[in-house]
Amino acid sequence: MKNLPLNPKIFIQNRQRFIKKMKPNSIAIFNSNDEVPSNGDALYRFQQNSDLFWLTGIEQEDTMLVLYPDNPDPKYREVLVLVRPNEMKEKWDGKRLRAQEGKDISGAAAVLWLDSLDGLLQQWIHFADTIYLNTNENDRKSSLIQTRDYRYIDEMKSRYPLHQYERSAKIMREVRGIKTKEEVEVVKTAIDITHKAFLRVMKFVKPGVYEHEVEAEIVHEFLRNRARGEAYGSIIASGDRARTLHYISNNAECKDGELLLMDFGANYGGYCADLTRTIPVNGKFTKRQKELYNACLDIHNYAKSILKPGISIVDYTNKVGDEATKQFLKVGLLKKEDVKNEDRNVLESRAFRKYLYHGISHHLGVDVHDLGLKHLPIQAGMLFTIEPGIYVEEEQLGIRIENNVWITKTGNVDLFKGIPITVEEIERCMKK
Repeated sequence: MKNLPLNPKIFIQNRQRFIKKMKPNSIAIFNSNDEVPSNGDALYRFQQNSDLFWLTGIEQEDTMLVLYPDNPDPKYREVLVLVRPNEMKEKWDGKRLRAQEGKDISGAAAVLWLDSLDGLLQQWIHFADTIYLNTNENDRKSSLIQTRDYRYIDEMKSRYPLHQYERSAKIMREVRGIKTKEEVEVVKTAIDITHKAFLRVMKFVKPGVYEHEVEAEIVHEFLRNRARGEAYGSIIASGDRARTLHYISNNAECKDGELLLMDFGANYGGYCADLTRTIPVNGKFTKRQKELYNACLDIHNYAKSILKPGISIVDYTNKVGDEATKQFLKVGLLKKEDVKNEDRNVLESRAFRKYLYHGISHHLGVDVHDLGLKHLPIQAGMLFTIEPGIYVEEEQLGIRIENNVWITKTGNVDLFKGIPITVEEIERCMKK
């Protein structure tokens, strides 16, 4: 953990929010992710289960959380489970959390060692009527790998077949989508670090540098500011490569006259920032580049103006599509006949999708594509990206502009306010 200690109130509140949604006399059990082998005796860098982290702040392997608010024994209504420290393992892999350290991070009232849990857990489950188990559901996840969550489900159903089982994921999707002000403060720190990295690379970029060199500057700035690292694989795409949405090769030369699309964000304290900016490699937009960039910025600002409580993602996307259509007509990407012949009832058939072929916003938080309700009206407390783009094959360029906004009862707050975004601001920073 590189970051300074987070406020344990974050995780105390998160558990309370989950508990309020549980059925009477129910118990919820959360497991950490597996340690995943790579090759030989090596392991991939450990990545904690996002739900368990959101509830506890613990990033250590072999961790569990047991929530049983109606437990007859009040001292075990909220239990953090840690692996018992082992002297030999610590000599090789480093120190593991002690009980008090686990309490300090999570704010949990009770801590048990993993090797002492089984007997107590059996008693609690015998008292309970319903068992909540985690399935780590995400609409974007399609992997069929048998993770610890699913193996644990099989084990529990085999041992306790007559209990009622519920998916904790249904609750997690609802509560994780709404961010507390304490969570947003951590996101702001991730954003501040991301801002510093952007300022750094604007001074670094010039014709002849390579995309991977730009990426190295970003990661350097992240780590020197106590970020865990990248929130996701940075996209550093110059020229025509910017039309590939998840371009991660980052190995080409940035050439004079090209635009450079950079999509990156710091992960600080387990929370993500997500920034995209597009800058001229030589520090000066051409007339046409400026025209297209300003069209994208107009779409971005329009999207921000309507992303408020009460609107649905479907309506929001369609309205932004209308604005994109207007801008694409203005800059000559579309003709009136293209729009006249489109099927407005099918999003993928609309004319603007030729040049803007991805979504406009997604939830953000512990995961860069965070959990949240997508088919109900947007609610206060949600944290979104706003990231329209323009991708023109004929002109071999891609432009995307992305900020992060926190939805409030009265509208939204742009957490990236102050980060250079206009043509003039970018050119001025690069000139310096």
